[in-house]
Amino acid sequence: MGLTEISGGHRGRILKGVLFLACLWGLISLSCAGRLSASRQKLEVQKHLKRLNKLPIKTIQSPDGDIIDCVHISHQPAFDHPFLKDHKIQTRPSYHPEGLFSENKMSMGPKERTKPITQLWHMNGKCPEDTIPIRRTKEEDVLRASSVKRYGKKKHRSIPKPRSADPDLMNESGHQHAIAYVQGDKYYGAKATINVWEPKIQQPNEFSLSQIWVLGGSFGEDLNSIEAGWQVSPDLYGDNNTRLFTYWTSDAYQATGCYNLLCSGFIQVNSEIAMGASISPISGYRNSQYDISILIWKDPKEGHWWMQFGSGYVLGYWPSFLFSYLADSASMIEWGGEVVNSQPDGHHTSTQMGSGHFPEEGFGKSSYFRNIQVVDSSNNLKAPKDLGTFTEQSNCYDVQTGNNGDWGHYFYYGGPGRNPNCT
Repeated sequence: MGLTEISGGHRGRILKGVLFLACLWGLISLSCAGRLSASRQKLEVQKHLKRLNKLPIKTIQSPDGDIIDCVHISHQPAFDHPFLKDHKIQTRPSYHPEGLFSENKMSMGPKERTKPITQLWHMNGKCPEDTIPIRRTKEEDVLRASSVKRYGKKKHRSIPKPRSADPDLMNESGHQHAIAYVQGDKYYGAKATINVWEPKIQQPNEFSLSQIWVLGGSFGEDLNSIEAGWQVSPDLYGDNNTRLFTYWTSDAYQATGCYNLLCSGFIQVNSEIAMGASISPISGYRNSQYDISILIWKDPKEGHWWMQFGSGYVLGYWPSFLFSYLADSASMIEWGGEVVNSQPDGHHTSTQMGSGHFPEEGFGKSSYFRNIQVVDSSNNLKAPKDLGTFTEQSNCYDVQTGNNGDWGHYFYYGGPGRNPNCT
C-alpha cells in the first residue's frame, strides 16, 4: 500500500517516525536536531514547572500580572527536600532576639518620616490560614534562564570580598558592590531598615539589589550564605518591578540554594507575604521615602535561621541542616547594594544601584540602610563594632557611613554606574 492510500493521521505519524529515524541516522542535519532539542527542552521545562507550581487552594491575580497561588503550608516546595520528608513545621521561633530597635520610638523630623509598605497582590485578595502565597512560575520565566538547571540561581562569585586586595579577583564576575560589613567575631543574625527604590537596569541580563548577607566559611567553594532584601531583575522576573527576595547557598552558588521558593530549602510559615512579589509603593527622588525592615537570626533552641519582614511578619526559616558553617554561626555580615556590570559596548553599565544617586546627596535622594544591628551569642541585638566599608569603584557606586540617635549605625550608598568619571 503506497503512502497516498494512507489516511492523514497515519501518514503524519509515519512521517514523524521517518523524520525521527533520519535524525538518529544523521540524514537530516541541524534543523532536525534543533527541533528535537526544542521538544526535549519544552518537556524539561514542563516537568520543572510541575515540580515548582504546587496545587493551589486559591489563586489571586496581581495587578502587575503575577499569579499568586495560595498553597497548603505542608505542600510547599521545601518539602521536596529528602531531609524534610518527616520534618515537623515550626510555626514560630522559640526565641526572638532581645533589644529590637523600636521603630515607634524614633523621633525623625517631618521631612524624614517614612511610610509603610505592602505588596501589589494584596489589592486583589489574601491567602487563607494554613496556606502560604507562592508566586507562580511561568514557562517564559524558565526559558529566560541559561538552562532549566540554572533557573532561580545566582551566578558564581557574587559575594563582595572586602579582604581581597586584588581588584581583578574582586571584579572577575562583573558584579560590583557598595557595602558596609563586620567580621572577626561569631554572629547569630543581622538587621537593617532599607529604603526601597526602582533602579533602572541597562541590560536584561543585569540586576540591581540591596540586601543583607549572613556569611559562614571562607570565600572558597564551601561558602555558606543567607541573603534577603529587594531587587530588580528582568532576567528572573520578566519585568523591572522592585521585589522582595531571599537567597541561600551552602557551596558558593555552585549547586545548592536558590532565590525565594524556587527550590527546596526555605520553609515559609507566613500567609501574607509572597517571596519574589512586587513591593509597593517605591521611594521617590525628593519625595516620600518608603522602607522595609529585615531581620535574620538563628533560633538558639532549634538552630534554624529565621527571617522577619517589617515589625510583625515572621516569614519562615532555613533549617540548620542545609548548611555546614552556618549550622553554628556566621563569621561575617554584609549590608549594601550589588549590581551586574556586563560592560555593554565595552563601557561600564549605566545600571543604577539603589536610587541611582551617590551617598553625599543624603536623605530623600540617596539610598540608605539604617538601624544596622547584629545578633550576638546571647541572642541580643547590638550595634556593630568596627563597621568597615567596601566598593570596587567608588566613582561608579559609593558608600558613606554615619551614626546618630535616631538611625543608630547607618549608611548611604549607591550611584548611577556609568558617568563621566566611570566609563
